[in-house]
Amino acid sequence: CADGYYAEFPTHVCAFHEPAEGSVACGEVLKMGRRGVHLTIANIPSCRHKTPSPIENPRPHCQEPARNPMTTAPRTRRKPSRATGAQRSGDDPILLYGIHAAAAALANPARPIRKILATDNAARKLQSAITERGLNVEAARPKDLDKILPPDAVHQGVCLTVDPLPEPELAELAERAVDGGPLLVLDHVTDPHNVGAVLRSAAVFGASGLIMTHRHSPPLNGTLAKSASGALELVPIAFVQNLAKALNTLRDAGLEIVGLAGDSAMALEAEPFDQATALVLGAEGKGLRQLTQETCDRLVRISASGNLASLNVSNAAAVALHVAAQKRETQTSK
Repeated sequence: CADGYYAEFPTHVCAFHEPAEGSVACGEVLKMGRRGVHLTIANIPSCRHKTPSPIENPRPHCQEPARNPMTTAPRTRRKPSRATGAQRSGDDPILLYGIHAAAAALANPARPIRKILATDNAARKLQSAITERGLNVEAARPKDLDKILPPDAVHQGVCLTVDPLPEPELAELAERAVDGGPLLVLDHVTDPHNVGAVLRSAAVFGASGLIMTHRHSPPLNGTLAKSASGALELVPIAFVQNLAKALNTLRDAGLEIVGLAGDSAMALEAEPFDQATALVLGAEGKGLRQLTQETCDRLVRISASGNLASLNVSNAAAVALHVAAQKRETQTSK
């Protein structure tokens, strides 16, 4: 091929690099090799590339020709791209399923919707929202949806193909927290069901938004949206590259950074919540990372009298947001 890889025809061809047009013909996947997928060649058209000179002791399949380090630039392997943004998948469409998730997406004018697949029953339940958006429904049977969705997806007869929502800036979320509820910040919480449940609590208790890292957080896909029960459309979400740096930015914007840690001496109930606050939560078991703890203004714990040592992160978020809401209500009534 044009990148210098060749094979002992007509046995295999190396597909580690994309072959040049006309260099190989059709084939089927034979096996995975160290240098990529090796294909069984059905036929080989006239190749435009010169066959390299034989080398001594050739390996049974793909060969790499010798390189002169003085005249040839070093070959580097391209690292897999790490997608960023609200979906961390660029502009790729997302499949949302379930009545609540679909109804919330239809009711959100900021959510672009490409296609609706629905059974007759599901379409009737969503008819008013569908009509309001001026969309058409493609009729589908439950087994049609089963084929395009994950095996464990409870789709309730509807699947929407949608585009990602616009991602807010960190400064925008900080501004929302000045006059609203706390910002939620998740430190390496990767389970989509947990994050979906956190979003649901955030919507119920009026959180100003959610912040996660690009890495070590789940994609905002159908699984998360189903667990969020519509809250994915209601709570703005921002992704950041460096969590400690983002927390410092929030502090500079006037927010108090309060982390939840089970071994803290200060109780959550003692936190006044009398100014804009960012609540930072870690994954169950691991908790907050050391650098995250050091970046917080203070750490608090949820008071408990039972024998269990900790709460699930979604339950902890619900308790913390409820306490914060009570404190804000008390201060407003004074």
